[in-house]
Amino acid sequence: MTPAVEIQNLTKDYEVGFLRKRRVRALDGLTLTVGRGEIFGFLGANGAGKTTTLKLLMRLMYPTAGAARILGRDIADARMHSEIGYLPEHPYFYDYLTAREFLQYCAELFGYARAERRARAADLLARVRLEEKSWDKQLRKFSKGMLQRVGLAQALVNDPAVVFLDEPMSGLDPIGRREVRDLIAAQRARGTTVFLCSHILSDIEVLCDRAAILRRGRLAHVGRLEELREVGGARAMELVVSGADAGRLEAALGGIEGARVTATPGGARVEVPTEAQVDEALRAVRAAGARLVAVHPVGNALEELFVSETK
Repeated sequence: MTPAVEIQNLTKDYEVGFLRKRRVRALDGLTLTVGRGEIFGFLGANGAGKTTTLKLLMRLMYPTAGAARILGRDIADARMHSEIGYLPEHPYFYDYLTAREFLQYCAELFGYARAERRARAADLLARVRLEEKSWDKQLRKFSKGMLQRVGLAQALVNDPAVVFLDEPMSGLDPIGRREVRDLIAAQRARGTTVFLCSHILSDIEVLCDRAAILRRGRLAHVGRLEELREVGGARAMELVVSGADAGRLEAALGGIEGARVTATPGGARVEVPTEAQVDEALRAVRAAGARLVAVHPVGNALEELFVSETK
């Protein structure tokens, strides 16, 4: 099957300066392939080239070099645009329209009949969890989070095969973020490919099948989340226990290299350098009479990799 997105050596240079112009390379030879039906995370610090990549794919600007195809068609092929959706990082809407009017207008651009437009707008506004009392309110009266929901709805108005989302969680409260995560996950179930740019690593980890990290316009890493975590290095593990004092635990864990014990009001925290030592540490704390409360990694391997590649 043809990949959803194919990017080959995509490069973008900008001219900066007034009298003495010079070229700045925002994107440098990016090559990527995104499969059908996957949620693909696109990571990078501010200025790494993420938004430039999306604008090139949307044909909002033109590349200096390289090529890209979406759904097997060149990005210059206007027919392809009827099969994709796009939410920019800073969307701008006709703010004198209501949410319902705006979505009906978007549906009309895709050729939906009047009755279909009305039904489509109502269905999408319900799916993005915008309160019904706000459907007929002008967009200029919306909060940032409410506008973000409307933006997501317009990106899905044509039932796209591929949807490109640039920071879709921006301006959302924790409940809104969870609802949007659920909505994005539902697109995978429908067979939609999602190309997701986000700074929020927890959302990438929850949602994405694979991810890429950009560093100063170049591709630094790409792979499945498990592979990227391994690149990020081995993670220390922490055991939270109760029912035994720290001194007794230290004695029991004396044979485990690098093990550390920290007393807590309810028991202790036991940290071991690698996941491979968890079973041995667990046997030791149980032999010391302690009860296991929780086991979890210390830090975040994906975050460590992201930070190391964005310095």
